[in-house]
Amino acid sequence: MQQRSKIRVKVFGLIREKNRLFVSENYDSVKAEKFYRALGGSIEFGENSQTALQREFQEEVQADLTNIRYLGCLENVFTYNGKQGHEIVQVYECDFVDSKFYQLEKLAFFEADNSPGTAVWIDISRFKSGELRLVPENFIDYL
Repeated sequence: MQQRSKIRVKVFGLIREKNRLFVSENYDSVKAEKFYRALGGSIEFGENSQTALQREFQEEVQADLTNIRYLGCLENVFTYNGKQGHEIVQVYECDFVDSKFYQLEKLAFFEADNSPGTAVWIDISRFKSGELRLVPENFIDYL
């Protein structure tokens, strides 16, 4: 029996400091290309998006968030590692409670599926110029 594809409901946290954005570094092995996206994850059934955002940051990088402000919703249809995906993303702007996160260059973490990840601070101008790829593509509109 073939599994039907699902639209996933996600939440991302846009965290910036001056001209830098806190993002996870990712790699698509089929396209052989590096890309970046804001941290966050899936919203669980019965959970509101702001609660999911706080939970995801706790689970992935053990960070508490403050100044959480809803920015909007975007739709993302994409191909990653050769498979099509479709997600609806709630976008929030927020800040770290602990200032130590603003001092880091890199932060290793584990995704929900236990795959390793790396979060980094990247100058926003590198995304706006097209030098680096930020996904979802229309996420840049929030910068």
